[in-house]
Formats: sequence, C-alpha cells, structure tokens
Amino acid sequence: QAQLVESGGGSMRAGDSLRLSCAASGRTFNTYAMGWFRQAPGKEREFVAAINWTGRQTFYADSVKGRFTISRDNAKNTVYLQMNSLKPEDSAVYYCARKRGPFGSLTPSANEYDYWGQGTQVTVSS
Repeated sequence: QAQLVESGGGSMRAGDSLRLSCAASGRTFNTYAMGWFRQAPGKEREFVAAINWTGRQTFYADSVKGRFTISRDNAKNTVYLQMNSLKPEDSAVYYCARKRGPFGSLTPSANEYDYWGQGTQVTVSS
C-alpha cells in the first residue's frame, strides 16, 4: 500500500510560478516511477509529467514542456512539480500518481498508475 499526499496548490496570476509537492509513504518509493496528472472541470484527466525512479529520466506533455519541471527527492519520499509561466489553461486539480510496478518505464497513460493522491487545486487567473 502507498499513500500520496499533494500540497502546494493555490490561486495564481498568469506568469506566476508555483511548486507542487507530493509526499509518499512506503519504504520502496525510490523504486517507482512517478507522474503528475491534472483534470479541469468538464475535461478528461490528462498527463502532465513523469519521472523515473532515479530521477534521471523525465517526460512531459507538450502543453507544459519548457515551463514545468518534475523532480524527486528519494531521501524525502517526495516528488515535485515546478510550474513556471503559468497560464489560465493550467487551472485544474493536480494529482500525483505512482507507476504500476517497480523500475517501470515512463508512460503518459493513467491506466499504468495504480496509486493516486487526493489532488490539489491550482487556479490561474489572467
């Protein structure tokens, strides 16, 4: 069992920066890839970014590439999402998730993630 708790959401203005954190329980955090997803009202949940268990490989959705950075601190069992140059279309509930199975490859498919946090709201006004 793993528990994921997101934090850091808030109300921002376009162009601002924000860092989300996701604290994970469990002694095997450093063997799993992690991902961030988001869901806006009336829209499907969409992939944002993923990072492998070492932190050396990352993968981003085109919509956030160059603006968002995913990272992890395995000593703290925490994964981060640094969001810069925020846009109103970034407004959503942001979820972190653990990839199914240790040492897995990166994937944008939500079906490949088996543990999810409760989400944190990010609202960006113009």
